[in-house]
Amino acid sequence: MSTSEHNVPSRENSSKIVWVVVVVLAVLIAAGIFLLRRQGPDTGQVEQRQLANAIRPGSPEFARYRDQIILEKVEAFEAERALGDVVMTLKSNVRNFTGRTITGLELKAAVLDMQRNPIKERTVVYIPDRQPELENNKVMPVSITLEGFKKNDNRADVKMEITGFTLK
Repeated sequence: MSTSEHNVPSRENSSKIVWVVVVVLAVLIAAGIFLLRRQGPDTGQVEQRQLANAIRPGSPEFARYRDQIILEKVEAFEAERALGDVVMTLKSNVRNFTGRTITGLELKAAVLDMQRNPIKERTVVYIPDRQPELENNKVMPVSITLEGFKKNDNRADVKMEITGFTLK
């Protein structure tokens, strides 16, 4: 009997090790998915920052410039995630015809039910957070993502509006 035969692991032992590793990984992945589903999807409660020193609805300047900042028709896109919730992205274009540069822009997006009540809403400071400014006679694409919808939520309509802006 030679000593080299005892040091070589058998194929049977190595295949057992592979199966044990595969089973352990599968159990860990299943446990992770279970914990994520148990925790539930995001409730949509996002810290919403407001644009400082913005011109807001109700002010004379807002009424003066609001018709010159055009928010085009909003398009909505939805996708299901592996966790079982639905994510919606609202997209549009903003056009600046004010004769001035927009240095701050705050937008509010909402998904509405049949009674026009918001299911989820989110306010985003688009300029300067995502783009530095929007010059006169220029167009800027905007999109806002809303997360955490249930598949059976009654998503009847979408809305996006300008809630504040600053000008240079």
